[in-house]
Amino acid sequence: MEGAWIPLWLTLKVAGCATALNLVAGVGLGWAMARSRFPGRDLLDALFTLPMVMPPTVLGYYLLVLIGTQGPIGGWLLQHFGIRLIFTWQAAVLAAALVAFPLVFKAARAAFETVDPQLEQAARTLGLGEAAVFFRVSLPMAWRGVLSGLLLSFARAMGEFGATLMVAGSIPGRTQTLSIAVYEAVQAGQDDVALFLVAITSLTSIAVLLAAGRLLPGRVAAAA
Repeated sequence: MEGAWIPLWLTLKVAGCATALNLVAGVGLGWAMARSRFPGRDLLDALFTLPMVMPPTVLGYYLLVLIGTQGPIGGWLLQHFGIRLIFTWQAAVLAAALVAFPLVFKAARAAFETVDPQLEQAARTLGLGEAAVFFRVSLPMAWRGVLSGLLLSFARAMGEFGATLMVAGSIPGRTQTLSIAVYEAVQAGQDDVALFLVAITSLTSIAVLLAAGRLLPGRVAAAA
């Protein structure tokens, strides 16, 4: 049973890194979409939300095409830097980040839309630059929504299976996350290991969801 803890730590690392990526991309794009009006905005919003409804295996295939050794990104990294992304824990991070991205993006956008633009304009009138307005006015007023989205993203990243399996595989100790370890344990008839891993995953996910619900009860469901 000791080996069952390895997928847990790997999953926490993958989910943490994926959430960090979504913190930058999701919050930035959520703020930009909340404050911008331009032709094609609704289409762009739909594209950012697409990973929420698209099958994870399809997302995994897209990633495989992009970061595989023959793909435009993976091939370039391998040729110029000797970096092979496919079947690494970093590939698992990209898969988890892609699948969980809409949860941060939608929550951040909704949170920033509740911030009064007149307060931001007043800050600009007082001489603050755009970065200062964002970090000193917009983000402090929207932090609950942003944090709830990040918590939901972390929980979703912990449970990612399909896209991760396609681009990272199931290498014990290297890319085998909790959800994949559960699948492998069931396939191998190791019901005690599977039950232990399921219990860990369930308790961790419940704790994260309870924390998100306490931060912003009304918006967690809307963001999902």
